[in-house]
Amino acid sequence: MAVNTKLYKNPVNWYNYFAMKNKGHLIKSVDPGSIAEQMELEAGDILLTLNDEPIEDIFDYQYKLNNESVTAVVLKKNGEEWDLDIENDYGDLGLNFENGLMSDYRSCSNKCIFCFIDQMPPGMRETLYFKDDDSRLSFLQGNYVTLTNLSSHDLDRIIRFRLAPINISVHTTNPELRCMMLHNRFAGKALEKIQTLFEAEIPMNGQIVLCRGINDGRELDRTIGDLARFLPFMQSLSVVPVGLSKYRDGLYPLEPFDREAACGVIDQVEAWQKRLYEEHGTHFVHASDEFYLLAERPLPEAERYDGYIQLENGVGMLRLLSEETGEAMEGLEDDGKTEELTVATGKLAAPFIRKIAEKLTAVFTGRTIHVETIANRFFGESITVSGLITGQDLAEQLSGKQLGTRLLLPCSMFRSGEEVFLDDMTKTQLEEILGVKVQIVPSEGDALIRMLLGGEEEPSGSGIYEPASAEEIRRQNGGLA
Repeated sequence: MAVNTKLYKNPVNWYNYFAMKNKGHLIKSVDPGSIAEQMELEAGDILLTLNDEPIEDIFDYQYKLNNESVTAVVLKKNGEEWDLDIENDYGDLGLNFENGLMSDYRSCSNKCIFCFIDQMPPGMRETLYFKDDDSRLSFLQGNYVTLTNLSSHDLDRIIRFRLAPINISVHTTNPELRCMMLHNRFAGKALEKIQTLFEAEIPMNGQIVLCRGINDGRELDRTIGDLARFLPFMQSLSVVPVGLSKYRDGLYPLEPFDREAACGVIDQVEAWQKRLYEEHGTHFVHASDEFYLLAERPLPEAERYDGYIQLENGVGMLRLLSEETGEAMEGLEDDGKTEELTVATGKLAAPFIRKIAEKLTAVFTGRTIHVETIANRFFGESITVSGLITGQDLAEQLSGKQLGTRLLLPCSMFRSGEEVFLDDMTKTQLEEILGVKVQIVPSEGDALIRMLLGGEEEPSGSGIYEPASAEEIRRQNGGLA
């Protein structure tokens, strides 16, 4: 490692100049024992260039580090500019940046007729109104993007860096209809980018938010057929019902799916599944759990989910939960302990959680497990997923009830990496209102069984790359359990 330094006459002014002009990336922390620590880099320093080039974002940073040796220019807090020659044996310098994406988040350029963020009440925190449509978050967090603001430069980088999979909100392959649904005159042309990604053999997943009378019926058949031609690189396609809140004044008129309409969607999807499985060995297209509940039909068997590729869109989540909890309960014997506790969840998952609780208490006879179905009065009772339940709905509907020693809540109710509900109520505040200990349950079935039997909650993960709105709002149409 070689270091050359350059000290400016007025270091404070130079440091502020670079910071204000965003020429570089502010270092938030340095990993102990890392190359960066050995080089005496520290929080507050600014990384200006790698290999004599500016750094566009986290992907560009990682790509430039993929060499045995790199050069870096760092502006120190005292105004010194360090030129570093680094033998990069580990492929990672150990730097963590103030902005995890190392770039501004890209906002959505569409005004979709079904956008859930447009259906939110006023007065919530500002970040919840931010509409992201950033392809980089597709790779980092699994976001679905429309491709409408994906530039040729972005497309070239995806192919050059071999970034995959990219998750695409397709909705329809009819160019004119897509322009109408996304209210963007370029939305139809964006479909050409799927062809480019296919030719470059970039794995993709697709999503259709189904709007009754608009992109269903023949249009749905067209979309599934068109996207199936991109197999095997278009790996999967989910079909989810549009989510409609009670705040739709002045928005495009949309109808909810009823039982008959949901049955029709399932019939279409399952016909395509049969055909595509015979031709390609994959079911490819999947209706979300919510469609099966609306249709009052049993969920597909586990094998039909092709490895649960679309879990975060609410496809197979309840089947997997049933499978995992069943496996976790195998061989368990009564431990003789007694406890009364409560699980609260949304309307979608409640019947399944109730069955799990009944099976568990049949073995552990000293346990009493209440399962409370929480109606979503904040957004409207047509919203049935747990991920959009607020603290105030929980407080109002659980107050005065015998909850026992603990209240278990799914992690989807909370902001990623935090103990905060959508309405900014905290877990601690809810505990104080209800007078009961609240525990956050991870999404895995074995974790649910463990915590029902008295296990402690695990630390929640971090959503470092993702704006608050994306983790909490974007997947609503998928039917989070």
